[in-house]
Amino acid sequence: MHMFQSSWGDFADFERIFVRIKNTISEYVMEHWKEDFMFGYQFLNGCNPVVIRKCTEIPDKFPVTQKILEDCLERGLTLEEELKEGNIFIADYELLDGVTPNATDPCTLQYLAAPICLLYKNSQNKIMPIAIQLSQKPGEDNPIFVPSDDEHDWLLAKIWVRSSDFHIHQTVTHLLRTHLISEVFGIAMFRQLPAVHPVFKLLLPHIRFTIAINTKAREQLICECGLFDKANGTGGGGHVELIQRSMKTFTYKSLCFPDAIKARGMDSREELPYYFYRDDGCSVWEAVKSFVTDVVDIYYDKDETVQKDEEIQAFVKDVCSFGMQDCDYCEFPKSLQTKEQLVEYLTIVIFTASAQHAGVNFGQYDWCSWIPNSPPTMRKPPPTKKGEVDLKYIVESLPDRGRSCWHLGAVWALSQFQENELFLGMYPDEHFIEKPVKEAMVNFRKNLAEVTKEIKSRNEGKKLPYYYLSPDRIPNSVAV
Repeated sequence: MHMFQSSWGDFADFERIFVRIKNTISEYVMEHWKEDFMFGYQFLNGCNPVVIRKCTEIPDKFPVTQKILEDCLERGLTLEEELKEGNIFIADYELLDGVTPNATDPCTLQYLAAPICLLYKNSQNKIMPIAIQLSQKPGEDNPIFVPSDDEHDWLLAKIWVRSSDFHIHQTVTHLLRTHLISEVFGIAMFRQLPAVHPVFKLLLPHIRFTIAINTKAREQLICECGLFDKANGTGGGGHVELIQRSMKTFTYKSLCFPDAIKARGMDSREELPYYFYRDDGCSVWEAVKSFVTDVVDIYYDKDETVQKDEEIQAFVKDVCSFGMQDCDYCEFPKSLQTKEQLVEYLTIVIFTASAQHAGVNFGQYDWCSWIPNSPPTMRKPPPTKKGEVDLKYIVESLPDRGRSCWHLGAVWALSQFQENELFLGMYPDEHFIEKPVKEAMVNFRKNLAEVTKEIKSRNEGKKLPYYYLSPDRIPNSVAV
């Protein structure tokens, strides 16, 4: 047990528990994780590609100036001009501010931070970090770290951002916004839609195993003495606080993929050509929406038919009233008036359970198995001054041996497909017997195959391929 709670000697020690699988992204991460390019790339195409947003003005709580950043800006423009040109981005982890750190183990102090990170699209279209502040309130004891600082200061600042990103990813992006919301849809479906209803038949494959896997999570992961308590800085109740805070800004429209991308100002392919999460996600969204439209058209001839479908209206009301507790700010519809609204609603349910979950789940081993790149906890507080950090301090900040092993086991398990996985478009249980629906399914699979082909072609020869949203790797439901 003494060994279990002891620190590693240096970064190379983490290799002792690092499982090497040839030609994987995880190995590339291990070799390049210290580089600013790799740090910035993950905001677009890593495990949590939903935090970064375009920055149109620098917030008051992050007093970054032209003088601080002049070494980083490449185009000869002022900071104000770069903001106007759309070259500045921001990742703000304000949600973590004041969350209680894990105190379940009296022998090990654990710490959380709520950093703000400014990013810059350089002349090669790469997203690079240019300023990091480790807490929300500016002041002398909260310095702004920049790439020209001492290498250990800058590296530790980036590690703190990566650790904070890990907490938001696990608890909000992954657990709340795919697992738990899919369960809300599933429970309402089972309660309100009879098995003969076409929408029940349409959604059932996308609810497969979700309630079972979430029950397991409540018993083993997020419960008292579960994995979160053992390995994560937000264990011991912090993860619950995070979900409760996140619910205050959870909206129906944020589940609509194109709207969510646009709300963060990340929708322009010209401005951000390498945002594969956006590109592939939009392709899959359109394929799902097209399929749902075909099915809705078969059973609903006009808007009035939707309005008169009492079971559909009861399903939607159940989600809003029981699942979302009638929160006004969440803007979940209490009824549906048009076919178009029904199509969007069902597309959201299917996309969230399939593509969105795949996009934020199956890369966990790739991006989080090299522990310095995604520390599940930090054992020293964030630095309050520059020039006081060395390699020993960084290693002692990172998780101990025991927590590293718990973490590695978790991200490995979560990244595996089921033995009998059913991928998007696969419907072996024939719930529908109507010929037009079967034709719609054939068309759906054809559209998905085209998306898969495009993604495969783009990935050829890439050292960092992006395949989490390739339809042949998207399971139908939240099942792991």
